[in-house]
Amino acid sequence: MSNKPMFKKILIANRGEIALRVIRACRELGIGSVAVYSDADRNSLHVVLADEAYNVGPAPSKDSYLSIERIMEAVKKSGADAVHPGYGFLSENTDFAEALRKAGVTFIGPTPENIRAMGDKISAIRLMRDAGVPTVPGSGGPVDTIEDAKKIVEKIGLPVMIKATAGGGGKGMRVVHKMEELESGYRAARSEGLNYFKNDTVYIERFIQNPKHIEVQVFGDTHGNVCHLFERECSVQRRNQKLMEESPSPSVDEAVRTKLGDVAVKAAKAIDYIGAGTFEFIFDNVTKEFFFMEMNTRLQVEHPVTEMVTGIDLVAEQIFVALGRKLSFQQKDIVQRGHAIEARICAEDPFTYIPSPGLIRRCRHPQGPFIRTDSYAYPGYEVPIYYDPMVAKLIAWGPDRDTAIRRLDRALTEFTLTGIKTNILLHKSILQSPKFLDGTYTTQFCDKDLEIKMPKLFHQVDDHVFLITAAIAAYNDKKAKSVSDYNVASRWKTVGRANSLRDQ
Repeated sequence: MSNKPMFKKILIANRGEIALRVIRACRELGIGSVAVYSDADRNSLHVVLADEAYNVGPAPSKDSYLSIERIMEAVKKSGADAVHPGYGFLSENTDFAEALRKAGVTFIGPTPENIRAMGDKISAIRLMRDAGVPTVPGSGGPVDTIEDAKKIVEKIGLPVMIKATAGGGGKGMRVVHKMEELESGYRAARSEGLNYFKNDTVYIERFIQNPKHIEVQVFGDTHGNVCHLFERECSVQRRNQKLMEESPSPSVDEAVRTKLGDVAVKAAKAIDYIGAGTFEFIFDNVTKEFFFMEMNTRLQVEHPVTEMVTGIDLVAEQIFVALGRKLSFQQKDIVQRGHAIEARICAEDPFTYIPSPGLIRRCRHPQGPFIRTDSYAYPGYEVPIYYDPMVAKLIAWGPDRDTAIRRLDRALTEFTLTGIKTNILLHKSILQSPKFLDGTYTTQFCDKDLEIKMPKLFHQVDDHVFLITAAIAAYNDKKAKSVSDYNVASRWKTVGRANSLRDQ
């Protein structure tokens, strides 16, 4: 056990609900919290709730949350002795982790060496293959020319997936079903890789049709201990972007579950992994085979479902491991209890998926037994256009999957966000879909099987009094302009923005 004292201040190099999640963990552990914010996030909830806050630049991410120089300035000004990167932004940036190490500030995450080893997908696949982890048949390395691409496809067969080595979030990926599509797909993947990640290197893998996406949460410490915290199913996706996650997976039996966990631990030990990480696997729902896709060397958006079924606080554990302590649990201590499902609530049109930034006029978060809402939405907050449209995560737990589904459906009905479009209707439709209900859904579910259904209310309303009342409410909603109209928490009034926001 390390004798290193608890951190005095942790700077959260992120925004939104994940920044709030870390702030709450800090408060429970008696650690000071430091927020950073862009010009667009001056009124964001994480800025209000942190003990200190520092402006790090203009709205665009590249000039604020992705600026290592500006974040390091905030670290120095605040006197923070540790930094939690959340997810996204600089969370998997080797240069950032190394800059903190050089400055003598603890990075609450894996080592720069861990990040570098798994950050490039080709090198990661090679490492995993050498460690005996199942990998998808493919090029095994970069594909430099279209001629090389043709030779590989002739060897492994169609369909194939062309992927940018630095890609993520669905960017830099192309599926090729016919040989005549190969050249255009190859060029498109390289172009997106260059535009989004400044790296046009691509590789090729066999495309497993209609698969599931299963991932395993792992945790390692500086004493050589590694454990897994079981799997999460993440197959409800659109364009490779996750929409809903659950644990345990309805498609994984105990034998496969055990094998998945063992393989993930073996893989983490092969790279001496430290901290929280996730191994992502593509799962053939017919043969029950699984293959390594990539590793995320950070906390995941969907970490709450693991917390709900294991009872382990992953953020607190990250902090303890960063202090040099041993994991607070052993593999035999970790047990899945019940079932948890998470819905990502986004400010976007549920039919077109087009982002819907704007002013939130009314906001009511669901309550009730075994419901968790991680959100930074409040009445009067203006959702900016510059960042990911997710404004909240709604998580429901139940003793079994059916109860968790019913509970999440009920909570979604209670969730009120007006002034912007949200995907709440999308999530309710998912929960009513036969393929989701029987657990046979795959990553193609949203594109092929999902039908978005309007609430019965909209089809059956013939009560004129109800319609008039709804019209009046909509009119009053439209008139509201200021945060004060909605009785926002009095901290703004009593403490004042001058003490909450450090204008530079």
